[in-house]
Amino acid sequence: MATSPLPTATASASKKRRSRGGTLALDEDVALDALMDFVKLGKDGKFHSAIYHKFLYAVVHAADPVDMLLELLVSKYFKYTDIRYFTYTSLDKIANSLGSKTTGSGKDALQNGSDESKNRSSIFIHNIYNLLAHVPLMDFQKESTFDMWSTVGLSSKGENDSSKKLKLKFTKAWLSFLKLPLPLDVYKEVLASIHQNVIPSMSNPSILCDFLTRSYDIGGVISVMALSGLFILMTQHGLEYPKFYEKLYALLTPAVFMAKHRSVFLQLLDTCLKSSYLPAYLAAAFAKRLSRLALSVPPAGALIIIALIHNLLRRHPSVNFLVHWVDESDSNATREASQSKKIGSDPFNQNDADPAKSGAMRSSLWEIDTLRHHYSSAVSRFVVSLEEDLTVRAKTTEMKITDFSSGSYATVFRDEVRRRLKQVPLAFYRTTPTSLFLGSDFPGWTFGDQHNSTVETTVEGNGKVEAVGASDSTPSKRLRMET
Repeated sequence: MATSPLPTATASASKKRRSRGGTLALDEDVALDALMDFVKLGKDGKFHSAIYHKFLYAVVHAADPVDMLLELLVSKYFKYTDIRYFTYTSLDKIANSLGSKTTGSGKDALQNGSDESKNRSSIFIHNIYNLLAHVPLMDFQKESTFDMWSTVGLSSKGENDSSKKLKLKFTKAWLSFLKLPLPLDVYKEVLASIHQNVIPSMSNPSILCDFLTRSYDIGGVISVMALSGLFILMTQHGLEYPKFYEKLYALLTPAVFMAKHRSVFLQLLDTCLKSSYLPAYLAAAFAKRLSRLALSVPPAGALIIIALIHNLLRRHPSVNFLVHWVDESDSNATREASQSKKIGSDPFNQNDADPAKSGAMRSSLWEIDTLRHHYSSAVSRFVVSLEEDLTVRAKTTEMKITDFSSGSYATVFRDEVRRRLKQVPLAFYRTTPTSLFLGSDFPGWTFGDQHNSTVETTVEGNGKVEAVGASDSTPSKRLRMET
């Protein structure tokens, strides 16, 4: 398992402890080795789980940072299969006992306030998560043998039985942990990595559906981060989520294009809209929703939107009329009805949460047409790709969302600077100008520099300043400036 970075406060505390010298680290190393020897030399050579459980309980409930101790466990002991097994067993018990003292779920943790007891619980939950996240996962397909710390292994039935037991303990430990009122920072870290570090190693990943669907229903950034795990459960483990596309439709807001995990979300969005069985009204609603967002997102977001709509139109030819929409009504009744409508009105209702009731099928992608005049030339050039006949699949290809999902103002600016321009628009004159303004711009005026005139300034006794212009060919004009 890829280890997650420890909290900033923990890392800074670790640096302070190291700055005081290596004595403390050496003491921890010696003490840990002595304790693990007692664990190893249990009765009849078996793993002394009671001593190890007390040790982990003390680590979880420690008031001081435990990052240095975690480093020692990872580097020296977590490579042994029996230590991993009993680590999951103990963390399962500790999380259950801690859960009985606290109430609520991840959603409640986002809403409740904090007091002294909740702060202590938050520290304990952080420690449990750091332990779980630092235990490396085993690749059961590649690893043929399991190294044991104690003399006697986990099972006498063979390594296959040991792997099943380890998976089961891993699953129970994570489930007990996910039932705790997770702090917001831990909640986000879990959602960001659960599809890679938790689901593949669980004995039955479908039991995570309650946690992920509850997270997906919260909305905002939490829903965006829960989408990865939920998508895996739907596509690989048979999870049914009837309102999945309605929730996905509601997530399309300008905030998504500025979120930290927007790259993964936008790639998953493109994948979720890839099915050829997607109804036409749903494809049209997503295309229209995205095109409306193009009016308020940064240039990098507009590029992603164009790529997403390009793929939607290519996969679903039935909604191509949104680009080439023409009102061909000839009947008098239809003309009168169209005249009674407000000029410039759009039947699309972006505030309706139901894609079926949004009116997208009666609208058009006029927002995309406005991008032709976008201030970013990268956007105005890219939007021309939608003019192609995307129904001819042999002559067109899908856009790779990964090429655009990590874009920003910096990437757009860097690409523009690197571009080689053959023609640059310049302001030029047929003849060399002799003055700043042309006479045709100001009828009735003459300018002194055109006639080698001189300007004299006089101050009268009443406090008024007079400027007198003299010329060889024209009478002087007197200009007054009040002071």
